[in-house]
Amino acid sequence: MNCIIVDDEPLARAEMRSLIQEISKTEILGEFSNAPSALDFLKTNDVDLIFLDIEMPMVTGLEFAEMLPGQSLIIFTTAYSQYALKSYDLDAIDYLLKPIEKQRLEKAISKAVLYKELLSKDTIKNTIESNTKDFLFIKADRRYYKINFTDIKFIEGLKDYVVIHTQHQKLITAMNLKTIHQKIPSEAFVRVSKSYVVNMDYIDSFDNHSIYINDSEIPLGEVYKSAFFIRYSGGSLNPES
Repeated sequence: MNCIIVDDEPLARAEMRSLIQEISKTEILGEFSNAPSALDFLKTNDVDLIFLDIEMPMVTGLEFAEMLPGQSLIIFTTAYSQYALKSYDLDAIDYLLKPIEKQRLEKAISKAVLYKELLSKDTIKNTIESNTKDFLFIKADRRYYKINFTDIKFIEGLKDYVVIHTQHQKLITAMNLKTIHQKIPSEAFVRVSKSYVVNMDYIDSFDNHSIYINDSEIPLGEVYKSAFFIRYSGGSLNPES
């Protein structure tokens, strides 16, 4: 796993570099003070992971993320919480608030390593072959795997694929979130943001901004919030309260 750091503040870049070197074997290929210089570097270098600040001069981190070519994964690093939902619309795999905690960074890097493996050439050949009212069949490595709907905790959109999070494993397949949502039971699964569909049976807790399933924090999009509150609570809870 390699990475670059994009942040207009020299101190922030130094702190990030120090943290990464302390907790991970991730190779730092470069550090950039602005998005255009990072984009130039990406034209001639393969980068697995980008630690990306948001409020930067010339081109913001959000604008830069929309320009990114290839399969580079993004972890946003910012002092501002208000961009969190927008970041997931851009397929960011995590959103870290400054000052960044070592444990949170370690968790984010572990997720990036896993997703890099999932996005490797061997795994993205997985395809959904068929579905019934109770399960999906996913073809991978010339085998058919039966995935019971009751085992799926949530489904995450990631670039041109979806990651199916079950109780025991994570599977990736080339399909968009809207299409797979149409193949699973509507009474159990609900769309909660542009990038996530969740199985309501696995929800541990939620607030006005996030849904929590085990150790996963899933963003609750503004467009989907009212419908989710009505659906999950039977109208007994008010998202504005």
